[in-house]
Amino acid sequence: MPTLTISHVTRYAYRQPVAFGEHRIMVRPRESHDQRLLEARLDIEPPPSDLRWLQDVFGNSVAIARFDGRATALVFTSTATVEHMPMGPDDVEIEDYARRYPFTYSSEDMPDLLRSIERQHHDPWRVVDGWARRFVREDGRTDTLRMLAEITRTIRREFTYVPRHEKGTQSPIETLDRKAGTCRDYAVLMIEAARALGLAARFVSGYVYSTKLSEGVVGGGNTHAWVRIFLPGSGWVEFDPTNGIIGNRGLIRTAIARDPYQAVPLSGTWSGLPGSYAGMDVAVEITLQRQDPPAFEPASPARAHAL
Repeated sequence: MPTLTISHVTRYAYRQPVAFGEHRIMVRPRESHDQRLLEARLDIEPPPSDLRWLQDVFGNSVAIARFDGRATALVFTSTATVEHMPMGPDDVEIEDYARRYPFTYSSEDMPDLLRSIERQHHDPWRVVDGWARRFVREDGRTDTLRMLAEITRTIRREFTYVPRHEKGTQSPIETLDRKAGTCRDYAVLMIEAARALGLAARFVSGYVYSTKLSEGVVGGGNTHAWVRIFLPGSGWVEFDPTNGIIGNRGLIRTAIARDPYQAVPLSGTWSGLPGSYAGMDVAVEITLQRQDPPAFEPASPARAHAL
């Protein structure tokens, strides 16, 4: 069970002093049975006049910062130490009735899953539906987990990862047309594909790491994005189409939501003279502190890939 320290620094620079509006920060790792938060610290420079914490509708920890005065830089430094329990495909248990696709969620689960099954992107020609159905066997013997694993690995194998610093995501149809995108584009595509198949899926924002020098991961150096799909017997299971990961191995969650706009790591406003904004720089470094047997090689610093 690795213990990791995550350093996440975001710096905004301005050519003249500007005033800062309210900022919303979602970088604190979530706590769960597979992810234990040992220590967390958030430093902001210049210090905010007010800082409060809340839990949003999804149970994410959100910091709200307000500021007085002006400055030429605004820096957010989040440091967290997490004990992580990696789980892979062999750890996914599925109830008998859901092992083969198609299946229907139980009457107890369905009311709470409905909003995560609803489609969010306009697709009048059912392009995403057609793409998703290619993973369903015609003989009616589709293994549910194998189908989702194949979707995950197909995106990893057939699409080209292209870093993009602009905000927002491509539509699933754009990603299919271009066969390229960022991790958040891949996540949105897989979410819509899963929903097209009647499965509940959610967007996840967090960090990706590797415990072996020989294992390269894409999406490091910044926050990362992937998918959770609800499977009866195991609940919400992680799928990372950017790296072809099934399970939570190498994935640290910070925010979970129905749509990407609900899980933005950092957002806020500023006011000042036109042309004052000089840019933003983000650096994420993940350090392996301890690895219980079986031992792995020390983790390498995350490579710089934007979302």
